[in-house]
Amino acid sequence: MTSMMALRAHVRGGPEQLRYEEAPVPVLGAGEVLVAVHAAGITFAELSWDQSWTTNDGADRTPIIPAHEMSGTVAAVSDGVSGLVTGDAVLGLIDFDRDGAAAEFVAVPAANLAAKPPSLSHTDAATLPLAGMTAWQALVDHADLKPGEQVLVQGGSGAVGSFAVQLAAILGGHVTATGRGGNADFVRALGAGRYCSVDDLRSQAQGQFDVVIDTVGGTVLDSSYELLRAGGRLVALSAPPDQDKAASCNIQAMIFIVEPDPDALAGLAERASAKSLRPVISQEFPLAEGRQAYESDRHRRPPGKTILVMR
Repeated sequence: MTSMMALRAHVRGGPEQLRYEEAPVPVLGAGEVLVAVHAAGITFAELSWDQSWTTNDGADRTPIIPAHEMSGTVAAVSDGVSGLVTGDAVLGLIDFDRDGAAAEFVAVPAANLAAKPPSLSHTDAATLPLAGMTAWQALVDHADLKPGEQVLVQGGSGAVGSFAVQLAAILGGHVTATGRGGNADFVRALGAGRYCSVDDLRSQAQGQFDVVIDTVGGTVLDSSYELLRAGGRLVALSAPPDQDKAASCNIQAMIFIVEPDPDALAGLAERASAKSLRPVISQEFPLAEGRQAYESDRHRRPPGKTILVMR
């Protein structure tokens, strides 16, 4: 087996550059696992990231394969890999500067993989490694959320936002979320005690929150600083926060890039398997329609994560 079908871009750009075509099966390096991909989550913004197109030293690495969170089964392991055998069901986060999982097979460092619980579907599992872990790391590793604190999730119905609402509630936070009015009942069902528009918050909630998780950016991020009380924590996910503005509001403001953490990922997978955490899937596309999947960001769609299905 030397070839596979994959979604690739040979020139940097947007979804218009993506092609469903034959590509070489990845050759494993030391410590890597070849995974037969069953489902992969896509992140619409990833085609605009430098890391999607270059190596760490800035060299062009096209053609590239996108989609960096996946679930599948082990097809082969390289020398030095222990604890995984052919047929094991796994999920994991793929480093952004290497080829992703919009393909029939992907090579992943064994250290990035967690076991997929048998009762968790591959499509649900594929929502967790990037979206779920981003929400977890934002709340736990960076905001250091404490039980009883007031939490605001800006963009509560998105792929990351829907996990942030649930996890903030699970961790004991009192959750407010923002978004479109049509998603109010959905986001409240995830654990938000209050759901409103960004404009409502500007007039009603100055200095009210201990933690703000901003998944939106732009003017929404700009309006988030004053919503925190002194000593509050703002975690931005789409753009670096203004440190001068944060200092003037006496708050901490930070941005981060999600990192592989198989132990935490396994914990999220167990929560999802036990139904205490709900993966939210917006839409599913077969791999052959991967370009259309990325183009769907131009239109209104249901809440949650967009998934490519291979098997």
